[in-house]
Amino acid sequence: MFSLGQLPLKSNLFLSPLAGYTNLPFRLVIREIGGVDLCTTDLVNARSLIEQNPKALKLIETNKQDNPLSVQLFGGVKEEMRDAAVMLVEKGIDSIDVNMGCPVPKVTKTGGGASMMTELPKTQELIRTMVEAVPVPITAKMRLGWDDQNLTAPNLARALEDAGVAAIFVHGRTRAQGFDGVVNLEGIRKVVEAVDKIPVIGNGDITTPDAAKHMIEQTGCHGISAGRGAFYNPWIFLHTQKYLETGVLPSEPSFDERIRVMRRHYDLMVEVFGEDRGSLQFRKVAPWYSKRFGPVKPFNNAVVRISSRSDFERVLTDYLEWRKKFTDDSGELLDRYQMPPMIASFMEEEVAHQAKQRKEIAVPKGPIEVW
Repeated sequence: MFSLGQLPLKSNLFLSPLAGYTNLPFRLVIREIGGVDLCTTDLVNARSLIEQNPKALKLIETNKQDNPLSVQLFGGVKEEMRDAAVMLVEKGIDSIDVNMGCPVPKVTKTGGGASMMTELPKTQELIRTMVEAVPVPITAKMRLGWDDQNLTAPNLARALEDAGVAAIFVHGRTRAQGFDGVVNLEGIRKVVEAVDKIPVIGNGDITTPDAAKHMIEQTGCHGISAGRGAFYNPWIFLHTQKYLETGVLPSEPSFDERIRVMRRHYDLMVEVFGEDRGSLQFRKVAPWYSKRFGPVKPFNNAVVRISSRSDFERVLTDYLEWRKKFTDDSGELLDRYQMPPMIASFMEEEVAHQAKQRKEIAVPKGPIEVW
C-alpha cells in the first residue's frame, strides 16, 4: 500500500501528464492494462477552469473507470489556483498536482511552470493557500531547478513540505535542459534527502522496468512516474510492478495483444471525441504503437491520413496482410535467414531504425507549444 496524505493507493507507479496525450482514452487504456493507480490529466490553466473554458473542461473530462484521478494545474496567482482547486474537489477529483516544472515559455511567462522554482516564498504561500482550501492531497511536480546554476529543488521541496504538500514529483532535469541530456539521479536523491515525511516520486527517462528499478535504488525515491515511457510502452507499469515484486522481467506482449490494445485505444478516442476528431487525434497515436510492430513503413504512411473508422480498419487490414511476408503462421516475425534476401534486407533496415528510436524516445509535439 502507498498513500498521498489521506488518499490510499494500490501502486507507487504514476502516469505523468503529457500535454496532448494523457487524455481520458489513454488513461483508460493504461488502467485496463494495469500496474498504475493514480493517473494525472494534461496540465490545465487554472484561470481557464474558473472561466469554464470548454477546452479546459475537456482536458479534465473523466468517468467512473478513471479513478483515482489527479488534475494538474498551472498558474501563478494563488487565488486562482485556490478557486480552481475548490472547483475540482466539487467535481470529485481525488488529488491536485501543481505544475512547477513545465519549461515552455507560454507557461513560465504567466508565473507558472518552472518559473515557480525561482520564487520560493511566493510559491510556498500559493501551496499553503491551496492546502488550506481543500481536503484532498495537493502535490507538486518540479524539476531540479531553472538551470545548472540554480538547482533549487531541495530547498523548494522543504518549503513545500512545510506548506503541506502530500508528495513531490521531481523530474531529474533542469528547466534549461528541456528534455535534452540524461536524467540526473543524484539531483533526485538530494530532493529525497531534503524532506522528512512526504514521499518523493522520481521522473525522467523511465522507459523500461530496469530504468524504474535503477532510479529507485540509486535515489531512494518512493515511486516513479512515467509519461513518454508509458506512451511508448503502455505495459510499462504492469511490467515494472511485477519486476519490483518478483525480480523477474515479464515477457513482452505478443503482436496480437499490441494490436488489440491499439484497437481499444482507437475505440476510446472515437467514444470520447467522436469519429471525426477521434480519428484525427489518433493519427499521432498509432505510430507510437507501431514502434514495436517490426516492419511498419506502409502502416505509418497510411495511418497518419485516416479520417474515419473505415479508414482505420482498411489501413490496419492492409497492413496485417502486407506484414505476413515477414511472419510465421502465428504472426510472429521470422528469423531473417528464413526470408528472401530482399525482404530480409528491408526488415533489417526497419528493425535498426526502431532500435534507434527505443534508445531516444522523442518528445511528442503537444498543443502547449502552440498555445
